[in-house]
Amino acid sequence: MWKIYIVECSDKTLYTGVTTDLERRVEEHNSSRLGACYTRGRRPVKLVYSCDAVSRAEAQKKEYRIKKLSAKKKRELCRQKN
Repeated sequence: MWKIYIVECSDKTLYTGVTTDLERRVEEHNSSRLGACYTRGRRPVKLVYSCDAVSRAEAQKKEYRIKKLSAKKKRELCRQKN
């Protein structure tokens, strides 16, 4: 099962990604050089949104659609999910 996720960085910016292991990926963003370059300088990050996808292709399509949203729309999405 694939997951699409959004983390909020320490500077209040949002980062969107996909993974098969959400817990591991958030930990990588927070403490490993395996985290995205974008989040490495903005630690700590916290998970604010996630949803499921049945395939990598579906996950990447959803990720692309989310990344095109404005920050305001992404925050609305996070509030709706919680």
